[in-house]
Order: sequence, then C-alpha cells, then structure tokens
Amino acid sequence: MKKARGFSKVGVVVGVMVAVGLVVVATVLVINGNNNRADFDKYDFYSVIAPDVHNGNIGDHVKKDKDGTYTGEPVYIFEYADFQCPGCASINPRVNQVVDEQDGKLVVVYRNHLLSYHQNGTAAASAAEAAGLQGYWKEYADKLFANQSEWEYLSGSERTAAFEKYFTEVTDGKGDMDKFRKDVSSEAVSKKISFDMGIGKRMNIEGTPAFFIDGQLIPWSAKEGGQVNIDGKIITWDKSLSGPEFVHILGKIVEAKLTK
Repeated sequence: MKKARGFSKVGVVVGVMVAVGLVVVATVLVINGNNNRADFDKYDFYSVIAPDVHNGNIGDHVKKDKDGTYTGEPVYIFEYADFQCPGCASINPRVNQVVDEQDGKLVVVYRNHLLSYHQNGTAAASAAEAAGLQGYWKEYADKLFANQSEWEYLSGSERTAAFEKYFTEVTDGKGDMDKFRKDVSSEAVSKKISFDMGIGKRMNIEGTPAFFIDGQLIPWSAKEGGQVNIDGKIITWDKSLSGPEFVHILGKIVEAKLTK
C-alpha cells in the first residue's frame, strides 16, 4: 500500500479514528433514533412483520419465487444483513438461487443489521429502502450486493451519484428520482432501519449475515460446523459451508420442515 504524502502517521491515524467515530455515532443514532418508544415485546420476530407506525409503515422485505407452484404454507427463514458486509454480498446470489430452486416452498425475510464500522452501510440501506418505496427493493438490494466493491469506500457525493445511477438502472429509467432522493433521508426510512436494528439487538446478533429458522441460528460459517433441529429432525454439518453447500443445507432444511 502506498503511503499518503503530506500526512504524518499520527495525522492519518487520528483522521481514521475521527472518521470511524462519526460512522459509529451515525449508526447509533439510526439504531436508537426513532424507535425508543417501540414495544418490541408485541412483535413476533419469526413471522413477517407488517407495516406500522414503528417501522415507518415499511414492512418486512421477502424474497420468494414469484413463479413457484407450491400451494402450501412455505418455510420462512430470516436473514439479517448489511449491504457493505462482504459475506452478505457473496452469499446473496446463493440465497436467491435456493429461493428460486424451491419453487415457492421457501421465503427469506430480509432485515437490516448495520455494522458500525461500515462507513456506507447506513446510506446503502437507506437507498434500498427508498427504492423499495417504489417497488424496487429486491432489484436494488441485488444491485448493491453485486456492486459492493464500487461503492463501499466512496465519499458522500460519489456515493450519492453511484446510488442514483443504480436507481436509474434497476428502474430502467422509469423511477421517480426526486422521490427517491427525498425518501433516502426520510423519517420513514430511518424508522424502518432503526426498527430492524432494534430486533437484531434484542436477538443478540453479533455478525452478518445471520440466518434463523424456527428461532435457531443457522451457523453456516462456523469452522467446526453446526446443526439445526427441524421439528425433531437433526441436520448437521462438520465444517464451514461453501456457497453450494449452503444452498444444499437450506434445501435439506426446507425438505425437513415440510415432511410430516
């Protein structure tokens, strides 16, 4: 890595500490800002939460196969992720893959869980929520994950330009850019992100991406492997799962859940 000219090492360290500190403060404000009065005890964290006053009238986002032919009750898996998280970006295509492969048998419910050291994570989540208000959440979320390396360390103005370009692309130019710009910094979007974070905080989520089934964490990235109990059926693995292995395990979970 090249040294930055014109700055002492102390100056660079102080500058980084200040920048990180501002990011942490901003994230804490999002977490605590609008939902201090929310009664989280009345919500079932393992069901789809509808729009209401505490989440800015923006309900849970669900990933499901629109062309699926399954007519029964699908399996619900809950994902907590940060758009600037590399692991979340790498696993996202796999999540989409398994949802498509399950032909309507699986629904993945997505909630924001921001990591304080990600300088653009809050802005990315805000942009995705703003796109969602025009019906493009899934397309925009996929765009953010796929292009994470482009925007993750951009400055504020560069980031804004990139996110607006993504909005134009995912809407094929049909989206309302003025509304998008307004919604990004709206109270409703802030409430939604804060509400999601409030749930994650109460579930003691420590890292992302985190996936839950029937109240159990699916420890897919643990080096020593893991297990889940699906209605008395134990599914185990003995190592950290690769992408294809993760898809396979989710498929086994869905099968076990739907087999009576």
